[in-house]
Amino acid sequence: MSIIRRRGWELSDRLATPEHLVFNRRGLLAGGASALALMAGPAYAQRVTDLANIPDPSADLYPAKHNEKYVLDRPITDEKINSNYNNFYEFNSTKNVAQQAQALPIRPWMVKIDGLVEKPFEIGIDELIRKMTLEERTYRHRCVEAWSMAIAWTGFPVAKLVEFAKPLGSAKYLRMETFNNPKVAPGLKQSWYPWPYVEGLSMAEATNELAFLATGAYGHPIAKQMGAPLRLAVPWKYGFKSIKSIVRFSFVEQRPKGMWEALQASEYGFWANVNPEVPHPRWSQASEEVIGTGERRPTLLFNGYGDYVASLYSDMKSERLWA
Repeated sequence: MSIIRRRGWELSDRLATPEHLVFNRRGLLAGGASALALMAGPAYAQRVTDLANIPDPSADLYPAKHNEKYVLDRPITDEKINSNYNNFYEFNSTKNVAQQAQALPIRPWMVKIDGLVEKPFEIGIDELIRKMTLEERTYRHRCVEAWSMAIAWTGFPVAKLVEFAKPLGSAKYLRMETFNNPKVAPGLKQSWYPWPYVEGLSMAEATNELAFLATGAYGHPIAKQMGAPLRLAVPWKYGFKSIKSIVRFSFVEQRPKGMWEALQASEYGFWANVNPEVPHPRWSQASEEVIGTGERRPTLLFNGYGDYVASLYSDMKSERLWA
Protein backbone atom coordinates (compact mmCIF):
# COMPACT_ATOMS: atom_id res chain seq x y z
CA MET A 1 0.00 0.00 0.00
CA SER A 2 0.22 -14.18 1.01
CA ILE A 3 -0.26 -14.12 -2.65
CA ILE A 4 1.52 -16.33 -5.16
CA ARG A 5 4.25 -14.25 -6.75
CA ARG A 6 4.25 -14.12 -10.50
CA ARG A 7 7.27 -13.00 -12.46
CA GLY A 8 7.18 -11.01 -15.67
CA TRP A 9 8.27 -14.05 -17.72
CA GLU A 10 5.46 -16.35 -16.53
CA LEU A 11 3.30 -16.15 -19.63
CA SER A 12 1.37 -18.84 -21.43
CA ASP A 13 2.96 -20.37 -24.52
CA ARG A 14 0.43 -18.69 -26.80
CA LEU A 15 1.67 -15.27 -25.66
CA ALA A 16 5.37 -16.01 -26.04
CA THR A 17 7.17 -13.65 -28.41
CA PRO A 18 9.14 -15.37 -31.20
CA GLU A 19 12.89 -15.44 -30.53
CA HIS A 20 13.83 -13.27 -33.50
CA LEU A 21 11.49 -10.56 -32.24
CA VAL A 22 12.80 -10.67 -28.68
CA PHE A 23 16.04 -9.20 -29.95
CA ASN A 24 14.21 -6.40 -31.71
CA ARG A 25 14.11 -4.15 -28.65
CA ARG A 26 12.44 -1.27 -30.44
CA GLY A 27 9.50 -3.52 -31.19
CA LEU A 28 9.18 -4.51 -27.55
CA LEU A 29 9.71 -0.94 -26.42
CA ALA A 30 6.67 0.10 -28.39
CA GLY A 31 4.60 -2.58 -26.70
CA GLY A 32 5.24 -5.30 -29.26
CA ALA A 33 4.60 -3.09 -32.29
CA SER A 34 7.05 -4.89 -34.53
CA ALA A 35 5.53 -8.27 -33.78
CA LEU A 36 2.03 -6.96 -34.24
CA ALA A 37 2.92 -5.34 -37.54
CA LEU A 38 3.59 -8.78 -38.98
CA MET A 39 -0.02 -9.77 -38.48
CA ALA A 40 -3.08 -8.60 -40.34
CA GLY A 41 -6.84 -8.56 -39.95
CA PRO A 42 -8.32 -10.78 -37.22
CA ALA A 43 -4.94 -12.23 -36.25
CA TYR A 44 -3.56 -8.76 -35.59
CA ALA A 45 -6.63 -7.74 -33.60
CA GLN A 46 -6.41 -10.92 -31.50
CA ARG A 47 -2.73 -10.28 -30.77
CA VAL A 48 -3.51 -6.74 -29.61
CA THR A 49 -6.24 -8.08 -27.34
CA ASP A 50 -3.96 -10.77 -25.91
CA LEU A 51 -1.16 -8.33 -25.13
CA ALA A 52 -3.53 -5.77 -23.66
CA ASN A 53 -4.98 -8.36 -21.25
CA ILE A 54 -1.80 -9.91 -19.82
CA PRO A 55 -2.19 -10.00 -16.00
CA ASP A 56 0.02 -7.55 -14.11
CA PRO A 57 2.88 -9.59 -12.58
CA SER A 58 3.47 -6.88 -9.94
CA ALA A 59 -0.03 -7.07 -8.44
CA ASP A 60 1.25 -8.81 -5.30
CA LEU A 61 3.19 -5.66 -4.32
CA TYR A 62 0.02 -3.68 -3.62
CA PRO A 63 -1.08 -2.08 -1.40
CA ALA A 64 2.33 -0.73 -0.38
CA LYS A 65 3.22 0.83 2.96
CA HIS A 66 1.87 4.36 3.32
CA ASN A 67 4.37 7.17 3.86
CA GLU A 68 2.92 9.36 6.61
CA LYS A 69 5.20 12.32 5.82
CA TYR A 70 3.13 13.60 2.91
CA VAL A 71 -0.23 14.80 4.21
CA LEU A 72 -3.18 16.45 2.49
CA ASP A 73 -5.36 19.44 3.26
CA ARG A 74 -8.36 17.82 1.56
CA PRO A 75 -9.91 14.39 1.01
CA ILE A 76 -8.48 12.08 -1.65
CA THR A 77 -10.38 12.39 -4.92
CA ASP A 78 -12.71 9.46 -5.51
CA GLU A 79 -11.05 6.85 -7.72
CA LYS A 80 -14.07 6.70 -10.05
CA ILE A 81 -13.64 10.40 -10.77
CA ASN A 82 -9.90 10.26 -11.17
CA SER A 83 -9.95 7.23 -13.44
CA ASN A 84 -12.52 8.79 -15.77
CA TYR A 85 -11.14 12.34 -16.06
CA ASN A 86 -7.78 11.98 -17.76
CA ASN A 87 -5.64 13.71 -20.34
CA PHE A 88 -3.93 11.18 -22.57
CA TYR A 89 -3.48 12.77 -25.98
CA GLU A 90 -1.95 9.61 -27.41
CA PHE A 91 -5.52 8.30 -27.46
CA ASN A 92 -7.63 11.44 -27.89
CA SER A 93 -7.85 15.08 -26.87
CA THR A 94 -10.84 14.75 -24.54
CA LYS A 95 -10.96 13.66 -20.90
CA ASN A 96 -12.81 10.49 -21.90
CA VAL A 97 -9.93 8.16 -22.68
CA ALA A 98 -10.50 5.32 -20.20
CA GLN A 99 -12.09 2.91 -22.65
CA GLN A 100 -9.65 3.55 -25.49
CA ALA A 101 -6.66 3.25 -23.17
CA GLN A 102 -7.50 -0.36 -22.39
CA ALA A 103 -6.02 -1.28 -25.77
CA LEU A 104 -2.54 -0.33 -24.54
CA PRO A 105 -0.35 -3.42 -24.02
CA ILE A 106 1.68 -2.87 -20.83
CA ARG A 107 3.38 -6.29 -20.80
CA PRO A 108 6.00 -6.78 -22.09
CA TRP A 109 7.24 -3.25 -21.32
CA MET A 110 10.86 -2.29 -21.66
CA VAL A 111 12.39 0.85 -20.16
CA LYS A 112 15.49 2.25 -21.80
CA ILE A 113 18.04 4.25 -19.78
CA ASP A 114 20.65 6.03 -21.86
CA GLY A 115 22.48 9.27 -22.57
CA LEU A 116 25.10 10.49 -20.12
CA VAL A 117 25.26 7.39 -17.95
CA GLU A 118 28.07 5.00 -17.09
CA LYS A 119 26.48 2.27 -19.19
CA PRO A 120 23.22 2.49 -21.17
CA PHE A 121 20.83 -0.42 -20.64
CA GLU A 122 17.27 -1.62 -20.94
CA ILE A 123 15.22 -3.27 -18.23
CA GLY A 124 11.78 -4.84 -18.07
CA ILE A 125 9.23 -2.94 -16.02
CA ASP A 126 8.68 -5.78 -13.54
CA GLU A 127 12.38 -6.20 -12.88
CA LEU A 128 12.68 -2.44 -12.38
CA ILE A 129 9.73 -2.32 -9.99
CA ARG A 130 11.10 -5.17 -7.88
CA LYS A 131 14.48 -3.47 -7.62
CA MET A 132 12.77 -0.47 -6.02
CA THR A 133 10.96 -0.34 -2.68
CA LEU A 134 7.41 0.77 -3.36
CA GLU A 135 5.59 3.14 -1.04
CA GLU A 136 2.27 4.97 -1.07
CA ARG A 137 2.14 8.77 -1.00
CA THR A 138 -0.80 11.15 -1.11
CA TYR A 139 -0.23 14.23 -3.26
CA ARG A 140 -2.27 17.24 -4.34
CA HIS A 141 -2.14 18.05 -8.03
CA ARG A 142 -3.00 21.27 -9.84
CA CYS A 143 -3.78 21.52 -13.55
CA VAL A 144 -3.05 24.58 -15.67
CA GLU A 145 -6.72 24.30 -16.67
CA ALA A 146 -7.47 25.48 -13.09
CA TRP A 147 -8.77 22.28 -11.50
CA SER A 148 -7.18 20.12 -8.83
CA MET A 149 -7.20 16.58 -7.44
CA ALA A 150 -5.71 14.65 -4.54
CA ILE A 151 -4.38 11.18 -5.34
CA ALA A 152 -2.93 8.21 -3.46
CA TRP A 153 0.01 7.10 -5.59
CA THR A 154 2.20 4.03 -5.18
CA GLY A 155 5.70 4.05 -6.58
CA PHE A 156 9.22 5.23 -5.80
CA PRO A 157 11.19 8.51 -5.86
CA VAL A 158 12.72 9.57 -9.16
CA ALA A 159 15.94 9.94 -7.15
CA LYS A 160 16.07 6.15 -6.79
CA LEU A 161 15.94 5.74 -10.56
CA VAL A 162 18.68 8.35 -10.94
CA GLU A 163 20.87 6.45 -8.50
CA PHE A 164 20.14 3.19 -10.32
CA ALA A 165 21.00 4.73 -13.71
CA LYS A 166 24.41 6.04 -12.56
CA PRO A 167 24.48 9.28 -14.57
CA LEU A 168 27.71 11.12 -15.33
CA GLY A 169 28.50 14.45 -13.71
CA SER A 170 27.88 16.20 -17.03
CA ALA A 171 24.18 15.24 -16.97
CA LYS A 172 22.10 18.35 -16.24
CA TYR A 173 18.60 17.20 -17.20
CA LEU A 174 16.50 14.06 -17.28
CA ARG A 175 14.59 13.64 -20.53
CA MET A 176 11.58 11.27 -20.45
CA GLU A 177 9.75 9.78 -23.41
CA THR A 178 6.37 8.07 -23.79
CA PHE A 179 5.51 5.04 -25.92
CA ASN A 180 4.88 5.68 -29.61
CA ASN A 181 2.60 3.01 -31.07
CA PRO A 182 -0.12 4.44 -33.34
CA LYS A 183 -1.54 0.96 -33.92
CA VAL A 184 -3.04 0.99 -30.42
CA ALA A 185 -3.18 4.74 -29.72
CA PRO A 186 -5.01 6.61 -32.53
CA GLY A 187 -4.00 10.05 -31.31
CA LEU A 188 -0.45 9.25 -32.35
CA LYS A 189 -1.63 9.45 -35.94
CA GLN A 190 -2.29 13.19 -35.55
CA SER A 191 0.67 14.67 -37.40
CA TRP A 192 0.33 18.16 -35.92
CA TYR A 193 1.59 16.92 -32.55
CA PRO A 194 5.37 16.44 -32.17
CA TRP A 195 5.27 12.77 -31.14
CA PRO A 196 6.58 10.99 -29.20
CA TYR A 197 5.53 12.79 -26.04
CA VAL A 198 8.58 14.19 -24.23
CA GLU A 199 9.08 15.95 -20.90
CA GLY A 200 12.10 16.87 -18.83
CA LEU A 201 13.26 17.74 -15.33
CA SER A 202 16.45 19.36 -14.18
CA MET A 203 18.64 17.02 -12.18
CA ALA A 204 17.89 19.10 -9.09
CA GLU A 205 14.17 18.57 -9.66
CA ALA A 206 14.59 14.89 -10.45
CA THR A 207 16.46 14.27 -7.22
CA ASN A 208 14.11 16.33 -5.07
CA GLU A 209 12.34 14.08 -2.58
CA LEU A 210 8.87 14.95 -3.94
CA ALA A 211 9.54 13.84 -7.54
CA PHE A 212 7.86 10.45 -7.80
CA LEU A 213 7.45 7.69 -10.37
CA ALA A 214 4.06 6.07 -9.94
CA THR A 215 3.40 2.42 -10.73
CA GLY A 216 0.13 2.22 -8.82
CA ALA A 217 -2.74 4.28 -7.44
CA TYR A 218 -5.46 3.69 -4.87
CA GLY A 219 -3.74 0.59 -3.54
CA HIS A 220 -3.37 -1.37 -6.78
CA PRO A 221 -1.44 -1.20 -10.08
CA ILE A 222 -2.09 2.03 -11.91
CA ALA A 223 -4.91 2.13 -14.46
CA LYS A 224 -3.91 2.37 -18.10
CA GLN A 225 -5.68 5.69 -18.62
CA MET A 226 -3.67 7.13 -15.72
CA GLY A 227 -0.36 6.25 -17.33
CA ALA A 228 0.40 2.57 -16.73
CA PRO A 229 2.79 1.04 -16.16
CA LEU A 230 5.04 3.98 -15.17
CA ARG A 231 4.31 7.70 -14.96
CA LEU A 232 5.62 10.85 -13.35
CA ALA A 233 3.97 12.61 -10.39
CA VAL A 234 5.39 16.03 -9.43
CA PRO A 235 2.92 17.78 -7.12
CA TRP A 236 4.38 21.31 -7.27
CA LYS A 237 4.02 21.62 -11.05
CA TYR A 238 1.09 22.13 -13.37
CA GLY A 239 -0.42 18.89 -14.58
CA PHE A 240 0.95 18.98 -18.11
CA LYS A 241 4.25 17.99 -16.45
CA SER A 242 2.92 14.49 -15.77
CA ILE A 243 4.30 12.22 -18.46
CA LYS A 244 2.57 8.84 -18.75
CA SER A 245 3.54 5.35 -19.91
CA ILE A 246 7.27 6.10 -19.93
CA VAL A 247 9.59 3.97 -22.06
CA ARG A 248 12.81 5.98 -21.96
CA PHE A 249 14.92 8.02 -19.54
CA SER A 250 17.81 9.91 -21.11
CA PHE A 251 20.34 11.90 -19.10
CA VAL A 252 21.36 14.91 -21.15
CA GLU A 253 23.34 18.14 -20.92
CA GLN A 254 20.99 20.40 -22.88
CA ARG A 255 17.52 21.27 -21.61
CA PRO A 256 14.96 19.10 -23.44
CA LYS A 257 11.87 20.63 -25.00
CA GLY A 258 8.65 18.94 -23.94
CA MET A 259 5.76 18.37 -26.29
CA TRP A 260 3.58 21.16 -24.90
CA GLU A 261 6.45 23.63 -24.88
CA ALA A 262 7.16 22.72 -28.49
CA LEU A 263 3.52 23.41 -29.37
CA GLN A 264 3.01 26.63 -27.42
CA ALA A 265 5.89 27.88 -25.32
CA SER A 266 4.03 31.00 -24.17
CA GLU A 267 1.52 28.80 -22.35
CA TYR A 268 3.44 25.64 -21.47
CA GLY A 269 7.03 26.29 -20.46
CA PHE A 270 9.70 23.90 -19.28
CA TRP A 271 9.46 24.63 -15.56
CA ALA A 272 5.66 24.46 -15.25
CA ASN A 273 5.73 25.70 -11.67
CA VAL A 274 2.42 26.63 -10.08
CA ASN A 275 2.30 30.40 -9.52
CA PRO A 276 -1.14 31.93 -8.88
CA GLU A 277 0.21 35.45 -9.32
CA VAL A 278 0.92 34.95 -13.01
CA PRO A 279 -2.15 34.26 -15.15
CA HIS A 280 -2.25 31.90 -18.06
CA PRO A 281 -2.51 33.99 -21.27
CA ARG A 282 -6.20 33.07 -21.52
CA TRP A 283 -7.42 32.71 -17.91
CA SER A 284 -6.58 33.39 -14.28
CA GLN A 285 -4.64 30.97 -12.11
CA ALA A 286 -5.61 32.64 -8.83
CA SER A 287 -8.05 29.89 -7.86
CA GLU A 288 -8.84 26.28 -8.70
CA GLU A 289 -11.86 23.98 -8.73
CA VAL A 290 -11.52 20.85 -6.62
CA ILE A 291 -12.73 18.12 -8.97
CA GLY A 292 -15.77 16.24 -7.71
CA THR A 293 -16.83 18.90 -5.20
CA GLY A 294 -17.42 22.11 -7.16
CA GLU A 295 -15.45 23.91 -4.43
CA ARG A 296 -13.11 26.72 -5.45
CA ARG A 297 -9.95 27.32 -3.46
CA PRO A 298 -7.19 29.91 -3.72
CA THR A 299 -4.22 28.49 -5.61
CA LEU A 300 -1.07 28.15 -3.51
CA LEU A 301 2.42 28.96 -4.77
CA PHE A 302 4.16 25.72 -5.76
CA ASN A 303 0.78 24.12 -4.99
CA GLY A 304 1.63 24.47 -1.29
CA TYR A 305 4.89 22.51 -1.55
CA GLY A 306 7.21 25.52 -1.33
CA ASP A 307 9.00 24.21 1.77
CA TYR A 308 10.25 21.31 -0.34
CA VAL A 309 11.02 22.98 -3.67
CA ALA A 310 11.29 26.80 -3.48
CA SER A 311 15.06 26.66 -2.99
CA LEU A 312 15.45 24.89 -6.35
CA TYR A 313 14.51 28.10 -8.15
CA SER A 314 16.00 30.82 -5.96
CA ASP A 315 18.69 31.74 -8.48
CA MET A 316 16.47 31.72 -11.57
CA LYS A 317 15.47 35.37 -11.75
CA SER A 318 15.46 35.39 -15.55
CA GLU A 319 13.38 32.23 -15.96
CA ARG A 320 9.62 32.09 -16.47
CA LEU A 321 8.75 29.68 -13.71
CA TRP A 322 4.98 29.67 -14.09
CA ALA A 323 4.38 27.88 -17.37
